[in-house]
Amino acid sequence: MSFFTELAHQYIDGEWRPGSGSWDIIDFNPYDGEKLASIPVATAVEVDQAYRAAERAQEGWAATNPYTRRLVFERALRVIEDREQEIAETIIAELGGTRLKAAFELHLAKEFLREAVQLALRPEGRILPSPTDGKENRVYRLPVGVVGVISPFNFPFLLSIKSVAPALALGNAVVLKPHQNTPICGGSLVAKVFEEAGLPAGLLNVVITDIAEIGDALIAHPVPKVISFTGSDKVGQHVATVCAANFKRAILELGGNSALIVLDDADVDYAVDAAVFSRFVHQGQVCMAANRILVDRTVEKEFTEKFVAKVKTLKVGDPADPQTHIGPLINSTQADAVTSLVEQTVEGGATALLRGTAEGNLVGPSVLTDLADDSPILSQEIFGPVALIVPFDGEDEAVRIANDTPYGLSGAVHTGDVERGVRIAQRINTGMIHINDGTVHDEPIVPFGGEKHSGSGRLNGESMIEAFTTQKWISVQHGRSQFPF
Repeated sequence: MSFFTELAHQYIDGEWRPGSGSWDIIDFNPYDGEKLASIPVATAVEVDQAYRAAERAQEGWAATNPYTRRLVFERALRVIEDREQEIAETIIAELGGTRLKAAFELHLAKEFLREAVQLALRPEGRILPSPTDGKENRVYRLPVGVVGVISPFNFPFLLSIKSVAPALALGNAVVLKPHQNTPICGGSLVAKVFEEAGLPAGLLNVVITDIAEIGDALIAHPVPKVISFTGSDKVGQHVATVCAANFKRAILELGGNSALIVLDDADVDYAVDAAVFSRFVHQGQVCMAANRILVDRTVEKEFTEKFVAKVKTLKVGDPADPQTHIGPLINSTQADAVTSLVEQTVEGGATALLRGTAEGNLVGPSVLTDLADDSPILSQEIFGPVALIVPFDGEDEAVRIANDTPYGLSGAVHTGDVERGVRIAQRINTGMIHINDGTVHDEPIVPFGGEKHSGSGRLNGESMIEAFTTQKWISVQHGRSQFPF
């Protein structure tokens, strides 16, 4: 657990130091309750210091040759590869992530760093024609300046790097605030990787704090021009409001209530495998998870029997055990909320084909069906190991049910006819949807983001350039303009 002792600090302007707040953020292992770290909280004073350090460092970084900038990301990749086992153990301890989940998160983090290497060279300017004789219009692609990043607790190492690395590669400086439940994986560890990779001081700053201490200081501060937030739609709505009031761009990656649709011609066994993974990976604490599994009535009985049988084989327990499929939820509040939600839904008339028991933060999987159309559980994001099986009659009803949610992040369609699946996918109001696959996917060059309450803006690939740069028009008059007075 050396990372927890070593990194239990704020990281501001290249220095590791305590926050000046009067209380500590306590970092616990969600599986066994072990205290991992105690971190004096950052105040609004540290937030200001972090942003001012970023502002000072950014101008020189933006002027650095992008071929030089990209070397930092090549070295960061090597740092992760050299310390991969230690980082994996940290993810397991702080998040309660299984070994499979830790490996998955590290794999994607490395892929996004590889993309950041290329991203440093990708911004391009343009020369556009003008209706005015002798005029040359140059359009420059420039860094926005300073970016504020707020990352969540479920994939904190990956989702911090996912915004931090592209923002830096494109010539910006960053202030990162990790979730208070994952301050090391989502914050200090990211700073340590870039520090060891030789990133100049001030370009990445980490403030470990809570809105109870700083309020809106992180998002209302005058220095950052873009806020990249990943989290709930409720908080995201507030972030968007504050950003709009302060003329900032908000990139919002929010919650989901994704549907995995099993059509009458689907490969049922394969659909079961995809649905079990899509619902229960990382205990269901994934924004893209298949909250609702919609099954054509003609295959409902076969699918349901095989689905429940497979879920029963999932092992719940110590995330450090390689055989464990489902580890703990992030904290007792979340565990209690999921347990209570299942109880209320069953009391409301649903049938529990499988009902998981709770022990501490460990919550076993539940499978519910016979849900009323107006059941509250159908319209909300369930950040826990609860699967909902909803039958439908025909494609039109599947589309209607899939769209009957305020969210629109991911989804999947299983069918023996790929083009049929694509036609249905085009009717689903979601930012991402996958034919004959799971709902949980993220790839470095494919636009990632949602519709409706699932967010605004996109990340990955060319979308990173749109997110973290701005355009500047400089015209050159090679002749002489004629003015009316």
